Amino acid sequence: MPTTLDTVFAALADPTRRAILGMLLEDDMAVTDVADPFEMSLAAISKHLSILTRAGLITQEKRGRVKWCKLEPDAMRDASIWMQGFGQFEAVNLDAFERFLETELEPLTTPAPAPSNT
Repeated sequence: MPTTLDTVFAALADPTRRAILGMLLEDDMAVTDVADPFEMSLAAISKHLSILTRAGLITQEKRGRVKWCKLEPDAMRDASIWMQGFGQFEAVNLDAFERFLETELEPLTTPAPAPSNT
C-alpha cells in the first residue's frame, strides 16, 4: 500500500517523531536506545515508531531479541518534491518583516500623551 502525503506529513507533525528521525540519521538504533533520551514510556515510543513505520519513514526488524529501527530516507521523496513546488516563491526575510511590523504597529502601541491643563 503506497503511503500518501497526508500520512507522511501527519507523522512529521509531531516533534518527538521528528527527533526520532533525526536520531536515525546517524545510524540504525535499537528501540530501547531510541526511547532512552525521551521522558516517556517504552509503550509511548513504540506508538510513535508504529506511526513512522506506517508512513514508510522507518522500517523495524528484529535481530535476535532486539528490535531495530532504520531510517528510510526515500520515503520523504514525494513530500520533498511537493514542497519544492513552493520554492518558486522568494523566501521571506523575517528580520525585515519584523522591522516593518514594528514600524507599522508603533503608532498603535505608543500611548497618547496626557492632555495638559494649561
